[in-house]
Amino acid sequence: MLLKTESSHVNASAERVFEFLSDAKNIEHLLPKDKISDFQSDENGCSFKAQGGIVIPLIYVSKEPNTKILMESGDKAPFSYTLSIILKETSDASCEGHIEFEANINMFMKMMVEKPLSNLFGVMTKNLQKQFE
Repeated sequence: MLLKTESSHVNASAERVFEFLSDAKNIEHLLPKDKISDFQSDENGCSFKAQGGIVIPLIYVSKEPNTKILMESGDKAPFSYTLSIILKETSDASCEGHIEFEANINMFMKMMVEKPLSNLFGVMTKNLQKQFE
């Protein structure tokens, strides 16, 4: 399963957005507060509980300055996945970005998680834009 969000405009340079997203504690600011709990972070990544008590760990795998952040599932994830944040500079003061989420899951699991994940990524995108208004 591959989910890819639409590209979104952010009123900050790719460098500023990259630095913000490279610090896992900032991920909490992007998540819907009413749908997550038990957020924890360190230099390697973060984890939180989604509605239903599912633990979602995000571990940094690689960071390509100002262009891409790659994260993957941790030990407690319900299935293995990767999450990429792709950034593209559009001017000195703005950039565009999108999220790519890839998971190797069966059709039943896909039907269960596709819509909630799409909604989550939409909220995260809007909250990122608000961070730099």
